[in-house]
Amino acid sequence: MASDLDFSPPEVPEPTFLENLLRYGLFLGAIFQLICVLAIIVPIPKSHEVEAEQSEPRSAEVLKKPKTAIPSTSKRPKKEAKKKR
Repeated sequence: MASDLDFSPPEVPEPTFLENLLRYGLFLGAIFQLICVLAIIVPIPKSHEVEAEQSEPRSAEVLKKPKTAIPSTSKRPKKEAKKKR
């Protein structure tokens, strides 16, 4: 009876190129998702140099004329015009 049992490992075909590509692509996607989640959880403090550079263009934007919006008559009336309860 002991001679009837076959303990040899099963034959498993080698993974194809597309299977390898899919496997490593999934690993890279998982790593990317972990990095994104960590970027949300752990905030990085901004330096003062970056804030100074961003404040300069803002002052230039203030000098520009603001665009006036043309009210359209087809839209519903605003909440202010509705009856207050």
